[in-house]
Amino acid sequence: MWALTSLLLAGVAQAAIPNAMLRGMHSLPKIPVPERFLTSSNGTALPPITTVYHFDQLIDHNNPDLGTFQQRYWMNWEFYEPGGPIILMTPGESNADGFEGYTTNESVNGLIAQQQNGAAIVIEHRFFGYSNPYDNLTSQSLALLNIQQAIDDLVYFATTADLPMPGGDAVKPGQAPWILIGGSYSGALTSWTMVNKPGIFWAGYSSSGVVEAITDYYDYFTPIRNHMPQNCSSDVEAVIFYLDYMYAVGDTAGIQTLKEAFGLGDVVRVEDFATALQDNLFDWQDLQPTVGPGSMFFQFCDALEVKNGVSAGPEGWGLENAIYSWGNFWNTTYYDYVCGSEDAETCLGTYDTSQSYWTNATVNNANRSWFWIVCNQVGWYQVGPPECEPAIVSRILQPVYQQRQCVNMFPEAFTCPPEPTTEETNAMYGGWDVSIPRLFFANGLRDPWREATVSADGLNKPNTTSRPIYEGDGFHCTDLLVQNAVADPTVAAVQEAGLMYMKEWLAEWKPSA
Repeated sequence: MWALTSLLLAGVAQAAIPNAMLRGMHSLPKIPVPERFLTSSNGTALPPITTVYHFDQLIDHNNPDLGTFQQRYWMNWEFYEPGGPIILMTPGESNADGFEGYTTNESVNGLIAQQQNGAAIVIEHRFFGYSNPYDNLTSQSLALLNIQQAIDDLVYFATTADLPMPGGDAVKPGQAPWILIGGSYSGALTSWTMVNKPGIFWAGYSSSGVVEAITDYYDYFTPIRNHMPQNCSSDVEAVIFYLDYMYAVGDTAGIQTLKEAFGLGDVVRVEDFATALQDNLFDWQDLQPTVGPGSMFFQFCDALEVKNGVSAGPEGWGLENAIYSWGNFWNTTYYDYVCGSEDAETCLGTYDTSQSYWTNATVNNANRSWFWIVCNQVGWYQVGPPECEPAIVSRILQPVYQQRQCVNMFPEAFTCPPEPTTEETNAMYGGWDVSIPRLFFANGLRDPWREATVSADGLNKPNTTSRPIYEGDGFHCTDLLVQNAVADPTVAAVQEAGLMYMKEWLAEWKPSA
């Protein structure tokens, strides 16, 4: 039950975000902190896993003379015995508070620690939460937020930190094997780090790792369209086709009538209205095998497809009913969920750059920090598909719509919509071409981020013993949570394979110092 509650709360936390690339941003599911006292393998009482430790991280790895900042981390060594591995994870683009559960055996991280007598660490990513080199998130400060600095943070921590556990000053790489784990963006960071800094981390585990930076990421919606109820996708396609047709022929009156059917008549720009319709699809990312029919996504599809207790066939109920039912869902349920008491233009419009949403540069603003990475290096703009493909989101939405919002957020850095350096990112860190040994990839068939992973359709990367690729029927980062394996045997198989490879690879490790 906790999983459904926490995932729904995560959805509410994102619901007030007017920007599409943040509503659909990567996120790891949280694991609750266990209500038990922790003891070490010899019975010694351990500090609570919510205990915050601090590491003196370099502000700029290219200029150590700038000094250091306090980077937060959390640690659990309940299973540790001398010679065991150190398992490191960053939750990535989030405040790391609340991710302490990834140090326990409710996660894959903790299962590896338990199996291999290791210790598990969660470290906060620079410029997220309270691990900030500066006391603001201006574009001048964020100049030091990039993939390379994040990689160098992980390496510097592993090679420099004296850990708080007994013997924690003698477990650096070479003295002990280190395993790097991540999910989603941090799963990509796992791959990128092992490519960029080989030899530091003996093994890696990348869950839903979005290793390929892609500017025009319309394929975010492909797994959703393929796996959502077909009657629901049929009716969504009908409404989107109707909107795009009216836009193409310049039927502004028809578009206004459609907006009003959704209670969004005050939304000025048609592209902002089209983005609002995406919101219902972004709720797919909150799904996991343990999440039932009460989730917001399935409430949405039920509202469209169940009429007088009867469900539509695969073709749906058709355009007229779809507009009425989808609009009614927005009016009765979804508007309050997304906007609360705000008017529609304030909530969903993206052209008023005086809003605090665009100007708030205080620390612990994960949306702003993530925006910076997206605008500069990775893209992943979730937009409409090419004309040749079915569309459950409007083709009105193209990358320039979101690139324009980079200017909104960072006018000091961008005078015109910036092109993210995706080709450079992929060339530098391997992207889909990653071939580093002892790196385990775990992906989900229903993950909207699947097409940026090594399991993308048409990629056909071989599953090898040095770089295994396993895919279950799960969603985004499903395999990181132990409870998801209980609900889905295909996820259990992925976890079991990951544990098997970690055992084999760690048996091959030998100290070098």
